[in-house]
Amino acid sequence: MKDVIKINRKGDDGYKVISVRIKDGTLDKIEELAKRSNRSRNELINILLESSVDNVEISD
Repeated sequence: MKDVIKINRKGDDGYKVISVRIKDGTLDKIEELAKRSNRSRNELINILLESSVDNVEISD
């Protein structure tokens, strides 16, 4: 019996690529946090979004 190796194709990893506009000052802060935490900017943005999305409250 042969071993089957599954190769994840781009987009099969549960992540989606998006494009957003962000203020220069906010990006500067994110880049500084990424540098200090030794994480990629992408990893840090995902951490920030995951921790915020369930806690945000929007009022009319």
